[in-house]
Amino acid sequence: MPIIASSKAYRVGRSKTGLGLFATMPIKKGTRIIRYFGPILDSRIPAHDEIENKYLFELNGRWTIDGSVRKNLARYINHSCRPNAESDVRPRERKVFIRAIKNIEPGDEINYDYGTDYFKAYLKPIGCKCPSCENKRKKLRAEARAERAKVKARSERKAQKAGVKTTAAKKKLNGKHFAGKVGRAKA
Repeated sequence: MPIIASSKAYRVGRSKTGLGLFATMPIKKGTRIIRYFGPILDSRIPAHDEIENKYLFELNGRWTIDGSVRKNLARYINHSCRPNAESDVRPRERKVFIRAIKNIEPGDEINYDYGTDYFKAYLKPIGCKCPSCENKRKKLRAEARAERAKVKARSERKAQKAGVKTTAAKKKLNGKHFAGKVGRAKA
């Protein structure tokens, strides 16, 4: 029998992506954190199939949970490419539990991987904002800045070398430097 977290083991709070679910006490690996619940929708009923919101959790090809009800605190769990929890889907019972796959410390945001379909439809167009993707983007931006700085330094060295060559090519004419340009002196 899995360990079940107390109802005070989490709280809703502000995260980088809006609202999120945060641990208020240590949660051990394997602990069942929360149940994702709401009305069960049948895809064979046209009225149910037309419902569109971000809180739909598909159990299988036929059954879907509409998690948009306010009491469903599990709907605040955000996506992460490197999650600390996972969904335990039980299609026959028509239930979904969120279970810890790592030890979660107090103050950590609880998150799980939403899957490729949701990711492609909703997250990819705006960019994933999970910590691992943010760090990856920061690293890529830093590498791009370093590359631009390297190219800029290289071009400055080339310009400086070219400047040295032109000053060496200047001729002295009557005690004055002459860069090879002939023109009238302005009065």
